[in-house]
Amino acid sequence: MVWNAKNGRVDMDDTDMDYVSFGKGDNALVMIPGLGDGLTTVKGMALPLAYTYHMYARDYKVYIFSRKNNLEKYRDRGYATRDMASDLAAAMHELGIAQAKVLGVSQGGMIAQYLAIDHPELVDRLVLAVTLSRPNQTVQNVVSRWIRFAGQGDYRALMIDTAEKSYSENYLKKYRRLYPILTRIGRPKDFSRFIVQAASCLQHDAYASLTNITCPTLVIGGSDDQIVSGASSVEIADQIKGSELYLYRNLGHAAYEEAKDFNSRLIEFMRS
Repeated sequence: MVWNAKNGRVDMDDTDMDYVSFGKGDNALVMIPGLGDGLTTVKGMALPLAYTYHMYARDYKVYIFSRKNNLEKYRDRGYATRDMASDLAAAMHELGIAQAKVLGVSQGGMIAQYLAIDHPELVDRLVLAVTLSRPNQTVQNVVSRWIRFAGQGDYRALMIDTAEKSYSENYLKKYRRLYPILTRIGRPKDFSRFIVQAASCLQHDAYASLTNITCPTLVIGGSDDQIVSGASSVEIADQIKGSELYLYRNLGHAAYEEAKDFNSRLIEFMRS
């Protein structure tokens, strides 16, 4: 199969976790996606994701993990980012991933923080992209609104607000015309999974424990981030001793998509 792309599933407790893998490198790279996983998991997405991230396939065996399935049962009692990190660690052990480079984007970055804090033996190098370490007013306002939209089943409002808060104005000028199409694609049957994950973002607070992260760390943010704020990246870098910080000027939460050098910057860091 192209790029050795495969769809997989790991059993855990009373449920399971979907993942995809691709690439033929000797080293492992674990990618943890953001809150979009609450709407669409990686199930069956091996080929599209391998194509999107093919630049990593030569040097790494890449794994992209969803959160575990059946999150609906956590809607009342909650499912914290630290719990998500624990489940991810269990999945890595099950697949024989002894150590990996780890990239966490947005909520994935929150999970990656706890993976490095609680399971340091699993993380060789860490990249925290457009994420935060503790709640701030920006994320409280935005994610609370998303939870309200999801609770109302208003997928159109959720998708448009996410796009407007994520992308630069230059990008949006080109793609707003696609809203009528994009707001019909990927609508979940139930929004419980999204609400559970979104609620965990509002409760995430690893700030005081970031000083325990000792692996080489790169923090990447967007100066104009309207979801977690650009200041949150600076705050993380200040807490992790010896970490590197790069802020994209005039880009926001979707800097990882809009910045043409994002992946090459990560590859350079991982190889250094």
